[in-house]
Amino acid sequence: MQGTLELRWHGRGGQGAKTAALLLADVAFKTGQYVQGFPEYGPERMGAPITAFNRISPEPIRVHSNIYRPDYVIVVDETLLHTVHVTEGLKEEGAIIINTPKTEEEIRPLLRGYKGRVVTIDARAISERTLGKNFPNTPMLAAAVAVCRVMDKQAFIDDMEASFRHKFAKKPEVIEGNMLALQQAFEAVE
Repeated sequence: MQGTLELRWHGRGGQGAKTAALLLADVAFKTGQYVQGFPEYGPERMGAPITAFNRISPEPIRVHSNIYRPDYVIVVDETLLHTVHVTEGLKEEGAIIINTPKTEEEIRPLLRGYKGRVVTIDARAISERTLGKNFPNTPMLAAAVAVCRVMDKQAFIDDMEASFRHKFAKKPEVIEGNMLALQQAFEAVE
């Protein structure tokens, strides 16, 4: 489909990869785009590898399958690089975004010959600094939006703040931490 952006998320159960994919679908939908956001599970347990997907398009989406040739791959847990072929089918004109404190040069040997763009971001450090715990999905979501340029940064920030205000109405300190995490992730990859 012309103009459709396809993303594949790799994470472990409990890290928020599925939630990030669903949030991305939600905020992209609010910009008037057609969206899909869905997970694929193996054995459903905490810590097990999971995959989630997004399709974002200016036109109606008529495909209802997993994504085998993604434009972008987001890896929420770098340990998956040792066990899952995360670059399988990844288009070289796209990019892979990896949650790691390592540099591109340190990570590239683990990518099975992938020649495209590699973006690293230490989402763990950002989330621990802003939220006090390792919740990598918020910074990884911002990194994905920044790298994929799926929507305007300010529209994304505004929509996420509204979403957080609704979701965490009784925990305002969580809102502030998540907003800081989004901003710091944008700065880290821009």
